[in-house]
Amino acid sequence: MNSIEPLTPLNNESSGLEIAVIGMAGRFPGAPSLNEFWQNLQNAVESISPLEDEKLLAQGVSAEALADPSYVKVGGIIEGTELFDAGFFGFSPREAEILDPQQRLFLETAVEAIETAGYDTERYPGSIGVYGGAGMNGYLLNLYSNSTTRESVSPYELFISNDKDFLTTRVSYKLNLKGPSVDVQTACSSSLVAVHMACQSLLSGECDMALAGGVAISKQLGYKAQTGSIYSPDGHCRAFDAEATGTVSGNGVGIVVLKRLEDALADGDTIDAVIKGSAINNDGARKVSYTAPCVEAQTAVIRAAHAMAEVSPQSISYVEAHGTGTALGDPIELSALTQAFKIEGEEASSSTCAIGSVKTNIGHLDAASGISGFIKTVLALKNKKIPASLHFQQPNPQIDFQNSPFYVNAALADWPKNNLESNSVRRAGVSSFGIGGTNAHVILEEAPTAIPLSAPPETKQSQLLILSAKTAAALDLAALNLTDYLSNADRLSDFDLSDVAYTLQVGRKAFEYR
Repeated sequence: MNSIEPLTPLNNESSGLEIAVIGMAGRFPGAPSLNEFWQNLQNAVESISPLEDEKLLAQGVSAEALADPSYVKVGGIIEGTELFDAGFFGFSPREAEILDPQQRLFLETAVEAIETAGYDTERYPGSIGVYGGAGMNGYLLNLYSNSTTRESVSPYELFISNDKDFLTTRVSYKLNLKGPSVDVQTACSSSLVAVHMACQSLLSGECDMALAGGVAISKQLGYKAQTGSIYSPDGHCRAFDAEATGTVSGNGVGIVVLKRLEDALADGDTIDAVIKGSAINNDGARKVSYTAPCVEAQTAVIRAAHAMAEVSPQSISYVEAHGTGTALGDPIELSALTQAFKIEGEEASSSTCAIGSVKTNIGHLDAASGISGFIKTVLALKNKKIPASLHFQQPNPQIDFQNSPFYVNAALADWPKNNLESNSVRRAGVSSFGIGGTNAHVILEEAPTAIPLSAPPETKQSQLLILSAKTAAALDLAALNLTDYLSNADRLSDFDLSDVAYTLQVGRKAFEYR
């Protein structure tokens, strides 16, 4: 949030239905923050970790399974999932102990996301909605198998603390958010569908700001490789490559803060990217099996997103694909993309649109997979660079790249503007397809270039930076974090100190220790 007057976009080709991304937070394998996530993406880091037998045994994997040569001992891990500041949210230690770790992590990330947007929810005059999905809760199995827990905690308490139904409403309750609060469960596409539904809620006026995202923490990492399975027998995801044999399971959480673009501009919000349009649909029954993908449905959802966004597919220069790296899924996805981008009567121009998959970096994050690709693409738009899609050597022979506009972006590349259009901007598509057939596609555009309506007020040389926390130790840590951020020479051109002071004064809750 900026203290200067409202901004006006220079690009006036607006439909009036755009949604601004004004805040983001997340934790992904190898990256406890989005800054580290972007660094890993830039540096082509694969954050799939080998798993020690001791860790897998502690998770309940049998010694017989570990001795099986087909058991793959890897996974996308996030550290500290067992840590939770119960007192900050008003939980007793016992309540925190039986709460699904996915819900703990989602709640913490929601607070961080709102803070990155620069808002104090108690002082925000509008309504704030929450849309999100979670993976399967394996933690509940541990609780039920513990006789002490069964005897000391009622089934109702376990239900309230662990059922997926309470993922978003718990956030709304703890943060006093009064907009719609909706759990979205469409398997792998849950979090991108949540983004779509949050956009629709904003456009219909149901809320003035919305949180959208997903979380997945698997009870068990590592898996037995089987022929025809979606899981890779060698522990690497090689999306669109000739050697692709599947993906790897991983953990993660991501949440974005959304607002109508016209409101975000009027309020002086920092805008990370713009959602031009989105669409969802389902495969129906016309496919080989319940879990199989469908070319026609994927084509339809991408075309519907283009129509909603009112953009030409030729203006899109990057697609963050679902990209599981499976023998069946990759060719179907590229066939659907090619059909969706094809203009009747014209030959497809090859190598004009890059594609990639974040699953090659961090694995498949189940209900959080869509938001991980969405956040990756927003970061790429902000930094004007397209990260590498890893492990791509030779194209899958079942994919006709020559007669498509697509190429796999196998190395970090500058992201040029599309020269095919006047007044061009960088645009991208993001896909996420769920087992069971619910498909989602979102069109993203770089944040609008903006100018102040009038000259900003003169910045004082001295600014009052206000910090507060619930404990003295947390306050000390907040001060250290702020000092570290402000003293980073690489960031000095990214902010005005008066904006920092303003956000700390009006965009943060006031706690006891100040």
